[in-house]
Amino acid sequence: MISDKSEPGVRIEYGYGRSVDLPFQQAIERIIETLKEEGFGVLSRIDVHEKMKEKLGVDFGNYVILGACNPPIAYQSLQAEPNLGLLLPCNVVVYEKDGRTVVAAIDAKKMLSIVGNPALEEAAGQVNEKLRRAVDRI
Repeated sequence: MISDKSEPGVRIEYGYGRSVDLPFQQAIERIIETLKEEGFGVLSRIDVHEKMKEKLGVDFGNYVILGACNPPIAYQSLQAEPNLGLLLPCNVVVYEKDGRTVVAAIDAKKMLSIVGNPALEEAAGQVNEKLRRAVDRI
């Protein structure tokens, strides 16, 4: 399991996250910056709060899903496994919980383990290291 640096309220079996003392919007801006520092671009941004209101008429808390991609690693991985695009990009979430903001990223090793291609193990390890550093630097 990837732990949460012993911070309260963040325990994820399939990712890495931490709770931060930043306002929601500032946490989004900061994770986008730290992802960029690690070579990731944000390809998509889904405002779950907005979509739940629009599609279901329900009030869902502040929650954003960012689709992050590291082009060199994605290129290498897609060469080894052409159907890998079904699992890309790597998702990073930002949401509010118990008066704090949580930032979490997918565990690429766990996600890519379902593919069963050992050629992806190194890339998954690189992605995890970079995502962890991005989350830790918020």
